[in-house]
Amino acid sequence: MTTTATRAAGRETSGNAAGSAKPSQRVRWEDLAVGAGPAPFVDQPLTRTEFVRYQGASGDMNPIHHDEEFARAAGFPTVFAVGMLQAGVLGTYVTDWLGAANVRRFAVQFREQAWPGDVLTYTATITGLREENGQRLVDLALLVTRQTGGTHIRGEATFVVPL
Repeated sequence: MTTTATRAAGRETSGNAAGSAKPSQRVRWEDLAVGAGPAPFVDQPLTRTEFVRYQGASGDMNPIHHDEEFARAAGFPTVFAVGMLQAGVLGTYVTDWLGAANVRRFAVQFREQAWPGDVLTYTATITGLREENGQRLVDLALLVTRQTGGTHIRGEATFVVPL
């Protein structure tokens, strides 16, 4: 049975934002299996306010993410999400599960825009378990999908599982 975690509206959280294992709960190598992963994380609908807050924090004030007129003049139906914000949420989702100190690789590709009101689901699936240079490594396929079924972000990550 699969469970789904959901963060509170406004995205203010404490501890494990994605609802995965608490960082203090160590993931054991023996408990990992190819095809497994943490519970999917379904976020609250995206908002323009969230886009602007992220832009202010990141210093990326591209008007295409907050100015309706500018976005339409560029050929888009409306403003759209700043992809790096969702990449950050994806990073938090997997580091809450396997630990931020254990990241060895994290890469994403932006596949399609996410729009105000979209509900995004974050998933991670183990694609490989291997030992290399005395380390136990976990390879992951990462995915952020829209409620339409479209892929917003596709990615890969590698984590070390401490001995």
